[in-house]
Amino acid sequence: MKLIIAMIQPHKLPDVKKALFEAEIHKMTVTNVLGCGQQRGFSETYRGVVHEVNLLKKVRLEIAVNEDFVDDTIKAIIKGAKTGNIGDGKIFVMDLQRCIRIRTEDEGHDAIG
Repeated sequence: MKLIIAMIQPHKLPDVKKALFEAEIHKMTVTNVLGCGQQRGFSETYRGVVHEVNLLKKVRLEIAVNEDFVDDTIKAIIKGAKTGNIGDGKIFVMDLQRCIRIRTEDEGHDAIG
């Protein structure tokens, strides 16, 4: 079991969801977050005052998958999120030690579905 966490551009979420659904991956958690990477933010002027904006809006996807779906999930996220520009995002893959479905108390692979 793996936990895949992806940080993507907010406007790419519909494309990523479409790619994931095409790959038969329907379960995910989506969170709006702030962060910065190589983009390092930008400056904007409001009423003559310069403001440094170094935390940019991003979307965080969390997807728990069985081993068979890891590569398909990663490919789908890349397909939907990639523009070729700085700021496309990152994907983190971590081992998932334990997963429990609360309703049925199933554990492991059965709990992920």
